[in-house]
Amino acid sequence: MSQAFADITFTPAVKAAQTRYGSREANRWAETSNQRKDRLTTRERSFIERRDGFYQATVNEDGWPYVQFRGGPAGFLRVIDDATLGFADFRGNTQYLSVGNLTANDRIALILMDYPNRRRLKLWGRTRIVDADEDPALMARLAVPSYDARIERALLITVDAYDWNCPQHITPRFSEAELAEVLAPITVRVDELADENRRLRDRGGPPSEALGDGPLQLLVSGVRQLTPRVRAYELRSVDGSALPTVGAGAHLPVPVRLADGMLDVRTYSIASDPARGDAYEIAVLREDAGRGGSVALHRDYQLGQVVNAGLPVEGYALHEDDRPAVLMAGGIGITPLKAMAHALHANGRAFRLHYSARSANDLAYAEELRTLAGDAVTFHTSDDVRLDVPAALAAAPAHAMFYVCGPERLIEAVTAAAAEQNLDPERVRFERFTAPTSRPGDVPLEVELTDSGRTLQIGADQTILEAMLDAGIDQPFSCRTGTCGTCAVRVVEGEPDHRDTALSPAERARGRFCTCVSRAKGPRLVLDA
Repeated sequence: MSQAFADITFTPAVKAAQTRYGSREANRWAETSNQRKDRLTTRERSFIERRDGFYQATVNEDGWPYVQFRGGPAGFLRVIDDATLGFADFRGNTQYLSVGNLTANDRIALILMDYPNRRRLKLWGRTRIVDADEDPALMARLAVPSYDARIERALLITVDAYDWNCPQHITPRFSEAELAEVLAPITVRVDELADENRRLRDRGGPPSEALGDGPLQLLVSGVRQLTPRVRAYELRSVDGSALPTVGAGAHLPVPVRLADGMLDVRTYSIASDPARGDAYEIAVLREDAGRGGSVALHRDYQLGQVVNAGLPVEGYALHEDDRPAVLMAGGIGITPLKAMAHALHANGRAFRLHYSARSANDLAYAEELRTLAGDAVTFHTSDDVRLDVPAALAAAPAHAMFYVCGPERLIEAVTAAAAEQNLDPERVRFERFTAPTSRPGDVPLEVELTDSGRTLQIGADQTILEAMLDAGIDQPFSCRTGTCGTCAVRVVEGEPDHRDTALSPAERARGRFCTCVSRAKGPRLVLDA
């Protein structure tokens, strides 16, 4: 089976051009696909009904094409069924070029654009013209209530084929309504900052009370809204001095005051260029259903706020040789990989970055990454070009190192594809920005602590670190996701089930064990803690 659009468009001349320019093999998939694409699915229906305009092409008797833009309120192009579109045709400049062409040749091609999200849908079909007096019921069905004009005719298009086009070279543009939606969170933020400025003026200056008790005193010197839910925070030393040097993939423990008033610590990847010595930048996704840290940080980290943070932690580090790197980020997992991209670019080392998010609006740092990496960065969204993990791994140069940060489903997909392709596990390095408290099949566990002389019962849905803290044991920790190694202790007895990404094989062989995520393969562990 072939895709319908290939049957229509892949003429001998087109195939010859593909052969000449080296893309013939890359296009054969359309001629062997098991998806016909001549019936509209829910995805196409939803896309079409949200458009407020489209481009249409017709051809006259002499073979000359004519392209016309048709616009109206969103939804004026109606999906009548899975193979039929229709729209009302109002009186225009009375040249009737498109209408005349269609009376001689009923073929039509449409391109529908979603400029903000850089998507386009191409359709081919045949058109039937229905004059207003022929079918009043159809005219009423296609009428646009908000547009007071006389319908001269309706155009019904039987869809023969469609194809989603790649986003390359589409320049984002925004209608008034789209701009209002995009700017809404920024407007809210501006209002919040204006209120904060008024409060600061009323009390005569910036906040005087520093947050936290860490050794590194930092000033919130900049706040940027990267996406509707992600905010970037620039942090500088209070006295303007240079900050401790960090490598790509380093983390910064920062204090947060939770809703119950308790002071806690959250660890975020430093996303800024590691070569920058005057400031760190972290980017924080606000998770209203999370543990409260991101909400507290969004609330309290205002311009001028002083925070006493922990010292940067080096954990998720780049390899030091010249092997190429493949960076694969999902959502807010872009933060450590952005720093890695800066370091790789500065050292002239080859890399490719794949960045996935739900939509184009959720791609934090998109423009900065385009400027930094150019063709080396590929963006993937759920409603456009999805990330094909096995293909990305297979296309990587020999001996490439892989760095992955994102949700568990991305890490599982990479793990499975790497195993399927027999990649050396040492070449695939992960960092999770969240860690599951438990996994299916976890059972309660008994942990004996030699230093404190305590024995703790760990629930199936509880981490060892949580149980230690609940018991009042002063156990150091930072990330709680198994990425920094701060909470690591030594295993004295029992078989550990390592679930962290911070410890090396050598460290694990020496008995090191991360209490924040790891468990046991048996019913009991003895830890030197």
